[in-house]
Amino acid sequence: MSVRVDHAVTSGTFSLDGETFDVDNNIWVVGDDEECVVIDAPHSVEDILAVAGERTIKAIVLTHAHDDHCRMAPALREAANGGSGAPILLHPDDRPLWELTHGGPDAEDGYLWDLDLADGQTIEVAGTTLRVIHTPGHAPGAVCLYAEDLGCVFTGDTLFHGGPGATGRSFSDRPTLEASIRASLFGLPADTVVHTGHGDDTTIGAEADALGR
Repeated sequence: MSVRVDHAVTSGTFSLDGETFDVDNNIWVVGDDEECVVIDAPHSVEDILAVAGERTIKAIVLTHAHDDHCRMAPALREAANGGSGAPILLHPDDRPLWELTHGGPDAEDGYLWDLDLADGQTIEVAGTTLRVIHTPGHAPGAVCLYAEDLGCVFTGDTLFHGGPGATGRSFSDRPTLEASIRASLFGLPADTVVHTGHGDDTTIGAEADALGR
């Protein structure tokens, strides 16, 4: 059974620095008919599980810990695989953002994710490999997930159709983000499809041409 990318859109809110906005988030699920990995956990467990279906969820991989990407991760962890659970993976540099939503181990009812992500780490699912690329800037622990066999990269909010993700809020920095994109993403093949956290797909080549390599 061949590996594929499944997609849906779910709606909710994003809150940071005392402001809240309505947002639509992409749901991305990579796998075959038997197993899959869920990328991010936005807004609705039911919407995510509708994309995953009856497959075994091997992991919930967070591109970063803004609340619209991680808010539902603990509930999804508990609901996954008929209630037997699935681990949450996050880069440890995003702990300050995670704790804004979920608290930490010292807070009442607080908890952390299950496993740390690291630059260069690989995640195997359905015969393909997702390679973790640490791309700080939009968030300190932001990562992208490159699936070379599938010719695509999942960029979260690091790179969009139309350019880099937003900066200017807490824990973000525009020069760091642009440096991450140029150093870690623009070296991928130009025809690599970019699956973003919000909005339409693009390609590495199109964004490199627009931003400048």
